[in-house]
Amino acid sequence: MEEAEFTEKLLLFGLGRQEALLYRCLLQNGELTGYEAAKLTGISRSNVYNGLASLTEHGAAYVLEGMPKRYTAVGLEEFCDNRIRYLREVGKQLVKNCPGPAAESEGYITVEGYQHICDKIHHMLLGARERIYFSASGGFLARWREEIGEQVRLDRKVVLLSGDADAVFAGEKELREGIIFYEIPSGMNEGRESQVRLIIDSAYVLTGEVEGGSRDTCLYSAQKNFVAVFKDAMRNEIELVRIREGKP
Repeated sequence: MEEAEFTEKLLLFGLGRQEALLYRCLLQNGELTGYEAAKLTGISRSNVYNGLASLTEHGAAYVLEGMPKRYTAVGLEEFCDNRIRYLREVGKQLVKNCPGPAAESEGYITVEGYQHICDKIHHMLLGARERIYFSASGGFLARWREEIGEQVRLDRKVVLLSGDADAVFAGEKELREGIIFYEIPSGMNEGRESQVRLIIDSAYVLTGEVEGGSRDTCLYSAQKNFVAVFKDAMRNEIELVRIREGKP
């Protein structure tokens, strides 16, 4: 990973830019004084001392006993785990003390960008209470092994449709036995390799094109008529697949 990208990702864990640069410097060089850190990073000494003090407050660095004062980085995995655990607890408090439960919108919501789409799918899959119908490429379905596996363990109905369904979770017999698979014939799947369609509990739908970029766009809706039409379309597709496979 490039230095700039590494720094940008550290910002997501609550560090400022100078703090992230100092943390990376400590990870690379071990124990350092403020003077040494300033020389290595090019940051002014006054800003370095403020930054190192802030790193200790954020749980990213330790102060070593002795003079001159020296600093050492908290291990990267430990720091990340601690921040995630802290934010998870804060999140629970926020949800518990939310000013008021917002009603689920029955309109049409555009979700843009690959990561935001994946976040929405993650939330939808784990929020399922009865059934999941998920149609996508085998590679994209495989990304959701953990979430799908959790719902299989909870005895939810999970139906997966894909042009390469046989390859999804190949070798994972126990997981596959808890899923209903439909292999979409190539003639029906042509030109739809990047298409994603997801129905949760016959109440929520997400559909769109996902190729892994910032321009990916999906439509999310809980609008009852739209969900009903979407369910019928997927039900008809499953019926065509069953007929082609000679299943009753």
